Amino acid sequence: QVQLVESGGGLVQAGGSLRLSCAASGRLVSRHSLGWFRQAPGQEREFVAAVSRGGGTTYYGDSVKGRFTIARDNAKNTVSLQMNSLRPEDTAAYYCAAKSTISSYTPTQLHEYDTWGQGTQVTVSS
Repeated sequence: QVQLVESGGGLVQAGGSLRLSCAASGRLVSRHSLGWFRQAPGQEREFVAAVSRGGGTTYYGDSVKGRFTIARDNAKNTVSLQMNSLRPEDTAAYYCAAKSTISSYTPTQLHEYDTWGQGTQVTVSS
């Protein structure tokens, strides 16, 4: 079983940047795809980004393409989300997620992930 702990959230002005980190622990972390999701108050949790086991394949939600970058370091068992050009609509709780996968298959759907962190809050002021 994998455990996930997010960090790096905070308050930032529109146009600014933040970097979220997720520390993964447990067995066979390198065999898990890792993703980021976010949930604003009153809204459903939505896909932000995901990275394959080896780090070579990435996917992004349409609203963050070109602004956010996901990356993983399998030596350190971490996954990061670099967020640039932040907008007020990016305000949400951000969650790290993991799913044991085969080869380079990288889930992008909420229901595909079975392990979640506790979340970290990102607030972007206008």
